Amino acid sequence: MTGFAARRGQGAGYEWSWDLRSVNGKGFDLRLRVPDWIDGLEQALRAEVARVAQRGNISLSLRVSRSQGAAEVRVNPDTLRATMAALAEIEAAARGAGLTLAPSTPAEVLALRGVADVQAEAEDSAPLLAALLADAAGLLADFAAARRAEGAALAGVIGQQLDRIGALVEDAAAAAEARRPLMQKALAESLSRVMAEAPGADPDRVAQELALLAVKADVTEEIDRLRAHVAAARGLLSAGGAIGRRFDFLMQEFMREANTLCSKSGDRELTRIGLDLKTVIDQLREQVQNVE
Repeated sequence: MTGFAARRGQGAGYEWSWDLRSVNGKGFDLRLRVPDWIDGLEQALRAEVARVAQRGNISLSLRVSRSQGAAEVRVNPDTLRATMAALAEIEAAARGAGLTLAPSTPAEVLALRGVADVQAEAEDSAPLLAALLADAAGLLADFAAARRAEGAALAGVIGQQLDRIGALVEDAAAAAEARRPLMQKALAESLSRVMAEAPGADPDRVAQELALLAVKADVTEEIDRLRAHVAAARGLLSAGGAIGRRFDFLMQEFMREANTLCSKSGDRELTRIGLDLKTVIDQLREQVQNVE
């Protein structure tokens, strides 16, 4: 199921930004890009994300930087002396060439590479970890809300497709009932033809063989199972919670019955309905891949 959340925060002398997003996936695949110098952060985030999502390809990234003024700036005296000497040499060469250079400001000198070192104070990362996890709760709440909104819209689509499948199953039942007299007539004609062409054949044995063919062509069980699958799918939708994997299995059963229905149809109209049924089931299966 797709979802997205972003958030900014600050605390414990740091500033940070979150980016959390998910796309459809059969399993649960969580990828984290977080600072590795914050002890215990990755393990805690994995547990928190798994608490709100059980399926999908999920990526979580976190960028952390020190707040302005939280680091100490120290001048490197050796680099400063070398820089000042180089500047003096450049100015002397410019005067010799009749050029006048604008004077350098202390800020410009300080900005030169290597003149100043920004040194972070050595500190325990525990306060930062606590601040990040507290802020992550809001991020995950936004993420879960986005996925719930996506799920509500998806439930409507799946419900419409189940209605369509249910209607096609009833159409198949009607078509199967309509072909019953035709099948009986065809079997009677087959029995007469066999007896005419093979006078010595046992009529009871021939009738049994034809009856077996009739049983094999009967689609009553497939229609009953398809009805049961539609009811089970609607039950899953109303149950809520993590239903994606169970829905996946149910879609396999849907398609198995539809395939059998088509193979046993022996009737143009029933075959057409079976093919339409397979098309809608396949569309539903694609949507089910998005279900948690």
